Amino acid sequence: MASGKLFRAIIMGAPGSGKGTVSARIVKGFNLKHISSGDLLRSNIAKGTELGRIADKYIKEGKLVPDIYITKCILSELEQIRSHSWLLDGFPRTREQADDLWGQERIDSVINLDVPFDVIIDRIQSRWVHLPSGRVYNVGFNDPKEPGRDDVTGEPLSQRPDDNPVAVRNRLEVYDACTRPINEYFERKGVLATFKGSTTDEIWPHVKKYLEAKLQ
Repeated sequence: MASGKLFRAIIMGAPGSGKGTVSARIVKGFNLKHISSGDLLRSNIAKGTELGRIADKYIKEGKLVPDIYITKCILSELEQIRSHSWLLDGFPRTREQADDLWGQERIDSVINLDVPFDVIIDRIQSRWVHLPSGRVYNVGFNDPKEPGRDDVTGEPLSQRPDDNPVAVRNRLEVYDACTRPINEYFERKGVLATFKGSTTDEIWPHVKKYLEAKLQ
């Protein structure tokens, strides 16, 4: 990191926006700890913690894990890394979670990736997956060495059933409806920074420049 001061950030972005790639570059380039709400939940479930058992019950019933449990999990994790700079991914997902987080932590920046829905739909339509490993390929961007085959095993690739254009657009519209109030909340707090573009390589230089200025 360019300076010794602590820096706490949140990254927001629709499914397929390149949030994972940008997060990895931020974490590596600026020495932030990456806190993923999804990873934390999966870890708690795997370890059989009290939270993990509660979350597993809701997930198996096809329900969302209530705010109170997610918030408690995230705030507990952040408490343990109080002396580190961090990037929070996948939280907050509701206005209430945002309010709880703001009340407990100083948030320096909310990095919002704004990629047109049509671009994301085209990108996801060209996505092929090796289901056993989770390796992902994108036709025209990250092609497999042999069309339709996994690079490592040579096994066939497939497309997820919910990656069809109608399902993807529905997911994006749900995401937009849920996150708009959160972005408005952080905009009122003066910490929202939105970066528009169609590709990660187009967006990343602007994110990098912004963070360098913040951390100098």
